[in-house]
This record gives sequence, C-alpha cells and structure tokens, in this order.
Amino acid sequence: MDMETEKKVVANQAIMTARNVDVFYGKKQAIDNVSLDILENEITALIGPSGCGKSTFLRCFNRMNDTIDICKVSGKIEFAGQDIYSPKVDVVALRARIGMVFQKANPFPKSIFENVAYGPRIHDLAESKAELEDIVITSLKRAGLYDEVSDRLEDPGTSLSGGQQQRLCIARAIAVDPEIILMDEPCSALDPIATAIIEDLMESMKRHYTIVIVTHSMAQAARISQKTAFFHLGKVIEYGETEKMFTTPDNELTQNYISGRIG
Repeated sequence: MDMETEKKVVANQAIMTARNVDVFYGKKQAIDNVSLDILENEITALIGPSGCGKSTFLRCFNRMNDTIDICKVSGKIEFAGQDIYSPKVDVVALRARIGMVFQKANPFPKSIFENVAYGPRIHDLAESKAELEDIVITSLKRAGLYDEVSDRLEDPGTSLSGGQQQRLCIARAIAVDPEIILMDEPCSALDPIATAIIEDLMESMKRHYTIVIVTHSMAQAARISQKTAFFHLGKVIEYGETEKMFTTPDNELTQNYISGRIG
C-alpha cells in the first residue's frame, strides 16, 4: 500500500458510531433502532421528509436532547472510542468537541469579536490577549467571514446580514477547536447566494473537521456530502455513498423520495 492510499484509509475511519439508537419523547418513538457510522473529514448528510427524525438524531450526537425533559435516548453512541452517554462524560467538554450550528443564526448580543471569543474564554483556551485575538481571527478566516468584518470587529454580531450571522455562528463553533460540527438545516433561512457561500465553506472546512448536516434540500445533499443517510419514520432506510444513493439507490423508498413521489 503506498503512502497516499494509506493516508486515505486512515482519514476515512469512523470518528463517531451509533448503534441501535432509540429515542422517545414520552411514549412517542422518534428514532427506531438506528445504526450509523460518521466518517472522519467527510460531510455526511441526513435527509428525509419533515418529522422523520433526522434533527432528533443529529442532536443525539452532542446530547442536546438532554435539555428536553421527556426525551429518552437508548442504544450506544461512541465518539473517538468513548460512550458519550456514559455518566462519566462531561457534557460541556463534549459540546466543545462536537460543535453545533442551528437552523436560525443565533449570534449572542455581543460584538463580532466577543461572539467568537466567548467559547475560548470559558474553556480557558487562550493564555493571553494576543492568543485570544489569534484564535478569533483564525476562526473568522476559516468561516470565510474575516475579510468582510475585519474593520468592524466591535460592531454587534446582530448587525450582520443573515448569511454573515450564520458564518459568525460557524466561527463561534470552530473557535473552541471541535472535531465534529453538527449543522441543523444551516441554510434553510438563507438566500441562494448566502447558501452557496456556506456550501463552499463546508467543502473547505472538511479538511479540518468532520461535518454532519441535516438538510431538507436533496440538491444540497447531492452537491456537498460524501455520505448520505435517508431517514423515514424514524428509521434509516438507506446509508451510503451520496453519488450512488442519488443515482442508483438500493431501496425503492429511497428512489421514491429522491424522485419526489413521497415527502
């Protein structure tokens, strides 16, 4: 095996695995026996009709469902070889390593600089003011926003356009140096130009991060992801290479969804 092939094999290892995951909201089952591997430095898209469980499943990966009293998660989810639902896991530290970007941009009511500096401050990631500035600038650059805001870092984050606010939230997520970034329909409130900017950004980000995105747009999943999981009624119907799923899916239900016959 040559060096390049070996590197590729290592790069595509599973960084996160879900096995036999069930999620209940009270008595209502939202996720039914889902098993899935998330491969490192790839973009995995979760697609399916509204209410099929894809966002619920995404929130299992950083234990955001813990914030819902009636929600119960069972099964096993491992990140970097550790069971994330183990009682020993520090959830705050877990969420620093597995960042999240939501459907609606939610900048803090602080300056652009302070939005990005917030996480590194609370996690003590910078030993000096200069180091903190370096983290903020690097994060804004990786989020493709620095050139647009470099001369107004003290302006409120809420003064930015919708697409810029969403990139600010991405910068905020990556400022604490996560390994995985979860994105829950990050472009659904954006216009096509802002969407294209964020899609280009995700493509460049996968060199540094593993990305899992929930999207209602099949075209978006086809454009940006390497792997796709199709959810229907809380189950994963099909999971595999995006290109194959969109051209020759194995399951008739997947074919019907992709061709617009269901959904």
